Amino acid sequence: MKYVFQFARIVGFCLLGEVLAAVLPLPIPASVYGLLLMAAALRCGILRLEQVREAGLFLTGIFPLLFVPAASGVMELGSQLAEVFVPVLIAIIPITALVMAVTGCVAQRCTAGREVQNHD
Repeated sequence: MKYVFQFARIVGFCLLGEVLAAVLPLPIPASVYGLLLMAAALRCGILRLEQVREAGLFLTGIFPLLFVPAASGVMELGSQLAEVFVPVLIAIIPITALVMAVTGCVAQRCTAGREVQNHD
């Protein structure tokens, strides 16, 4: 039963993200709003990690399964994608490298602060 409540909390933040996306005139996806709201709630202590940990681990564990419908949709459009394959590849490779670099830098900064706190 605790998994249902944990999942309900996560869905609640997703719903709040949907509301914000509908109300605010910014071109930001609802999922990003929900993620930022949940991160803020965790950071401020409104939500404790224990209240969503198991459901979050379950969801991250099945991520590959969640992408199957999108991948099958791409496979159906294979002939159309073949026409723009090279330009898409040229765009995807540097953007992927940039995202990986920025994510790595942010992760290092976040963990560096924790390491300093742990050594004190």
